[in-house]
Amino acid sequence: MKKVFSIIILFTLFIAFTFPYYINAASLDTIKVDVSSAKVEPGKTVTVNITFGKELGSYTFDVAYDNNIFEYVSSEGGTANDNGSRVRIYYFDSAGGTNPRTSTSITFKAKSDITTSNPTDFSITAEGLANADASEQYDDITTPIDKSVLVEPKYENYKFELKYSGEVIINQEKEMNLILSSAMGKYYDKVRILATVAGPEGSTAKLLAIDSQSLEHDIVQSGWGEAEGYKIGGLVSQNLKVRGLFDKAGKYTITLKLIDRSDSDNVITTSSFNVDVKEKASSNNTNNVGNTDNTQSNNNQTNNNQNVNDKNEEVPETLPKTGTTKYAVVVPLTLILIGAYMYLRKK
Repeated sequence: MKKVFSIIILFTLFIAFTFPYYINAASLDTIKVDVSSAKVEPGKTVTVNITFGKELGSYTFDVAYDNNIFEYVSSEGGTANDNGSRVRIYYFDSAGGTNPRTSTSITFKAKSDITTSNPTDFSITAEGLANADASEQYDDITTPIDKSVLVEPKYENYKFELKYSGEVIINQEKEMNLILSSAMGKYYDKVRILATVAGPEGSTAKLLAIDSQSLEHDIVQSGWGEAEGYKIGGLVSQNLKVRGLFDKAGKYTITLKLIDRSDSDNVITTSSFNVDVKEKASSNNTNNVGNTDNTQSNNNQTNNNQNVNDKNEEVPETLPKTGTTKYAVVVPLTLILIGAYMYLRKK
């Protein structure tokens, strides 16, 4: 009996000294994890901060991340190793418990080429947790602590433009450009363009456009785009050729809307444009243009004539005869000499 009792005591002591970690292990429920920003732009950094709530002399933390969205930059509070999708940071107080730590952190950078919204998580686990002098061990954190982050560009609003030249005349189609643009528009899967027109009482207006199937649509009546919508986002520059048609003279207001079909037709952006419709083309404007052209033509002709005259003055075709020449002196002198000779001979 004593022999059996002695074996039990020895076995108990063996267990106690061989597996002290499990005997002394406790749950460390004071750990907190946060991120420096819940929303990050491409090319910007975010830091995962882990605070312990008490001093630790040793620990190993693993922070898993999406390497399609982030890249590892740096860490603080231990020796770090990055395998491309997980950063492991390890610390052990080699000073015998005199240099414990209360926190650690890892910094990541969102990749610069991201153009869409990307929700993602950092997942944190831990092992080898102990207090400053290693007298108290703590349970591993095997259930990940997740922290969500949204990576997306700094989007710019969409804007409409309605451009045309010259006057708009009743019952005459007017060529127009309907432009939708953004340098970095938010991405949508299902959008459509709608138009409304307010004008003189009893008037009607149309904005006609031809789609890729060569079908004509009146944007005022049916909108633009597939009924379920079309995708849009990023660098956007849509130039839609339209023809405006108005049946009464007066002032019209055209309102354009971009709506999100997947969000109960929520309006993404809207703009209004004023159009002044005339009874007929303004003769004054036409004459002004023509007179301007004629005046310019006359000016050009005058300048040309003046240039010709200037050239004629500078380089005359026949040089003018001015001053005296040797013939003007010799001939009279010769005649005088002949006359004197004849007179002396008669003598």
